[in-house]
Amino acid sequence: MTISMQTDVLIVGGAAIGSAAAFFLASQPDFKGKIHVIEQDFSYEKSATALSAASIRHQFSTPENIQLSQFGSAFLKDIEQYLAVGDEVPAVNFKEHGYLFLATPNGLHTLQSNHAVQKSEKVDVSLLTPSQLSARYAWMNVNDLSAGSIGNSGEGWLDAYGLMQGFRKKAISLGVHYVQARVEKLHRSGRKIISAELTNGTQISFDKLVNAAGTGASALAQTAGIELPVEARKRTIFYFTSSAKLENCPMVIDPSGAYFRPEGDGYICGIAPRLEDDVQCHDFIVQHHLFEEVLWPLLAARVPGFEALRLKRSWAGHYDMNTLDHNVILGAHPDIDNLLFTNGFSGHGLQHSPAIGRALSELISYGEFRTLDLGAFGWGRVINNRPYFEANII
Repeated sequence: MTISMQTDVLIVGGAAIGSAAAFFLASQPDFKGKIHVIEQDFSYEKSATALSAASIRHQFSTPENIQLSQFGSAFLKDIEQYLAVGDEVPAVNFKEHGYLFLATPNGLHTLQSNHAVQKSEKVDVSLLTPSQLSARYAWMNVNDLSAGSIGNSGEGWLDAYGLMQGFRKKAISLGVHYVQARVEKLHRSGRKIISAELTNGTQISFDKLVNAAGTGASALAQTAGIELPVEARKRTIFYFTSSAKLENCPMVIDPSGAYFRPEGDGYICGIAPRLEDDVQCHDFIVQHHLFEEVLWPLLAARVPGFEALRLKRSWAGHYDMNTLDHNVILGAHPDIDNLLFTNGFSGHGLQHSPAIGRALSELISYGEFRTLDLGAFGWGRVINNRPYFEANII
């Protein structure tokens, strides 16, 4: 038996991006309609949000990504104003300890070029010489380095699950309806998507639809006849302990692409697989060889104290990777009037969720961006094969 429902806005995907959009739209004084969010798993156990490294940085290579993160940091610092429900304030535990990008001579020009873009956007960032790096981080080997770029404020890490649940709980308190199900297919008529068919037999009609389905976004788009260049790419995170004491340790991005940062009594670290091995993947099998064969030698070379460490646990999650240019695809496809995309964050969705949620609420309410001009992330560059590259992908 088919159950029919109707809403004004249907958001597919209820993790950080979808719930941020729901919150901002429900908070929008000029929006008076009903909002439903479809989320396939209310435990969020396998969501990219819950399995991420949960960090935020302003050190991007494109102005728009910088601006998105700047709002994200301001949002985290003032989260009580936005997401408090009664006396309950989300515990996001924002630790503002910075990102440190390191460069060898081969990477110095890129670091300097990115630094110029960041300074033009008023990012609080400093370039450090090897001697300055050594003085500030005595535990680090700087012999092969030419420079480092450190974020002095606004960057760090947080509780990703806490932020996501904060968006969700606040949205629900504002009248947003959450449904645990999966969208099986979209039904299209001409230039509009008229309904969504759920796995539980429900059929929902709506005025506007938001595709915030993460790694499931491409399959959802295909049911509407749209090819979305977004693939699931697996990333493994490792947690280890060490007797090494790293004072004032930021999130360190090694020239090799490896990263590490403090987490509780230990550290987390990770690195992308080799390009030829980084293919579409939906399983959650931990890539143990990355730690033993790749990460540990790199960590020990950068931090001699990490020669002795103990791997405690590891887990795998996924990026929704935009294979065109590693930037989000945001807004409506020119062939469909009422379907908004917000897909392909390529690893920086969590930190951009506040600003993207706000942007989506503006598109739905006014048909345009009003606070940040994010037109560069639209479908035009995808359709015309004119990538707008983000160079700083971790």
